[in-house]
Amino acid sequence: MKRTMINKLNQCINEEVLVKGWVHRIRTLSKISFVIIRDRSGIVQCVVENQTAGVKGLKHESVVEIKGKIVGNESVAAGFEMHVSELNVISLVTEELPIEVNKEELNINLETLLNNRVLSLRNLKNNAIFKIQAAIVQGFTNYLAKESFTQIFTPKIVSEGAEGGTELFQLDYFSKKAYLAQSPQFYKQMMVGAGYEKVFEVGHVYRAESHSTKRHINEYVSLDLEMGFIENELELMELETALLKHIFSHINETCSAELEILEVELPEIGESIVQMELTEAINILKEHYNKIELEEDLDPEGEKLISEYVKEKYGSEFVFLTHYPQHKRPMYTMPAENGKTRSFDLLFRGLEITTGGLRIHQYNELKESIANRGMNPEKFTTYLEAFKYGMPPHGGLAIGLERITAMLLGYENIRETTAFPRDKVRLNP
Repeated sequence: MKRTMINKLNQCINEEVLVKGWVHRIRTLSKISFVIIRDRSGIVQCVVENQTAGVKGLKHESVVEIKGKIVGNESVAAGFEMHVSELNVISLVTEELPIEVNKEELNINLETLLNNRVLSLRNLKNNAIFKIQAAIVQGFTNYLAKESFTQIFTPKIVSEGAEGGTELFQLDYFSKKAYLAQSPQFYKQMMVGAGYEKVFEVGHVYRAESHSTKRHINEYVSLDLEMGFIENELELMELETALLKHIFSHINETCSAELEILEVELPEIGESIVQMELTEAINILKEHYNKIELEEDLDPEGEKLISEYVKEKYGSEFVFLTHYPQHKRPMYTMPAENGKTRSFDLLFRGLEITTGGLRIHQYNELKESIANRGMNPEKFTTYLEAFKYGMPPHGGLAIGLERITAMLLGYENIRETTAFPRDKVRLNP
């Protein structure tokens, strides 16, 4: 008999079916047991006579296959249940579970949750996080493909960092120095110059930053895009606004059950997202919140406060901050007047989830910018070569997947929205 997924059982009333999954919960009475079975699509109540082979000694989270008939029952939430004729234990749990995954809330500390990650992901709420995260990526990919972007796949072992500095993981690469990529930035630009014009990538990036904060990890997934023949950074902000609308619409369409489990209502985005120069944001924080120490950037508290200000004044949970100082941006960022840049960050519910902007597309200007940062242009030869042979005006952005997931679902620590986090103390599981 072919396996039937639990979310299809409502189409099988009065039919014999085969279900496979995990034992979510057991309630034993004198003659029968109610065994709740869970697969990737849902849960179903199964009624099993206690003399049925396999029932005795059955434990939570054991893997089973069950044959039986689907019978209507209005007293259960699904409107039906399964009357079991045969139960086969595929994999029996032999030890006590370190955490009780069938609870609505795990109520355990983060370290325990991550140390038992495979089990904790079986919990319905934790499981829902990463189905929604997958939908974010699907929405991102589908929208850009529809807009004639080409998906690319760039190296994660590189000879130099894309942003300079020392925050790089060094590798011994056949007796040569190599590094884990901080960003696909150089390759995105090179692929624009190769004639693809509009490209995107979903890939891991690595930052050797010694942070111990709720907003930083050392390996994360970056949703990157780059596009050529644009005139200004406004085009990028307009694109991201439309992109986010599509992503949220896709989540609503494909993850209604997961949103209900997590009790999440997605934010609405109007025709445009509020834009504000960084200097204006800093002045607001000084005037309204006495954040007098801020000069050229926002600290985490400043990001939260300016987001609260924008939410209260404009009713928006998003705000674009623009015109960051040149020395706060990488060497490839297009400069603007008065030491500023044609760049932006997008804050969502108090956290920066996007950095983007225009790039320098002229060879001599880019080479000079690298030198002005105290770096040797000769170390960036292959990157610079692409700018010698005709590079269109271009720009791009990157969205942190774990960050947007956390803010969307209401989690403070992005480790909770990272399946297997890597930070300065965690390499397992």
